[in-house]
Amino acid sequence: MTSRTDVANIIDHTLLKPEATPADVDALVAEAKELGVLAICVSPSMLPVTDPGELVVATVVGFPSGQVKPEIKAAEAKQAVADGAAEVDMVINIGQAVAGDFDGLEADIRGVVEASGDAVVKVIIESAALTDEQIVEACRRSEAAGAGFVKTSTGFHPAGGASAHAVSLMRETVGDRLGVKASGGIRTAEAAEEMIAVGASRLGLSGSRSILESL
Repeated sequence: MTSRTDVANIIDHTLLKPEATPADVDALVAEAKELGVLAICVSPSMLPVTDPGELVVATVVGFPSGQVKPEIKAAEAKQAVADGAAEVDMVINIGQAVAGDFDGLEADIRGVVEASGDAVVKVIIESAALTDEQIVEACRRSEAAGAGFVKTSTGFHPAGGASAHAVSLMRETVGDRLGVKASGGIRTAEAAEEMIAVGASRLGLSGSRSILESL
């Protein structure tokens, strides 16, 4: 069994519900500090975060569909970093991957990477909506564009969230050169441990407390 501390050290404690309020974000920050997790992930409108302490602050751009003009996505990332985000989780244009326009997809990612400056960019490929071949190519293009992580899911797509198969494939593709973040539908300690076992180096969780208390 993975230790509680080891898991806490790779958690992005996440609140991306559209109905979330500033008070909800304050509660998220307080809970994150109590649980000893690495990071929080909130919507860009919630930045800057009040008193994050030592928590890493992450946000999302082009969320959740990815169907945003590249220049808008890049501008959103630039604003998020100016507002205090140290990490930017961007959604690819999933239609580009499905259509095989990987040059366009890579350019979209590169624009966000460049706009994010020193912030770490995590590329959400929405793995449940892609074939294995599309997952592999999206990961390759993410690396070529300068991303720091590839990430499975937004948690909002009807096709589903993270799977052990997708995480394993993503890790196999990027090796130890990039991080792999598993997110979307991870609700038990067993699921979290499975994702770590197959290569996840970061977990996006909204139910962090119940998972950590089970370890």
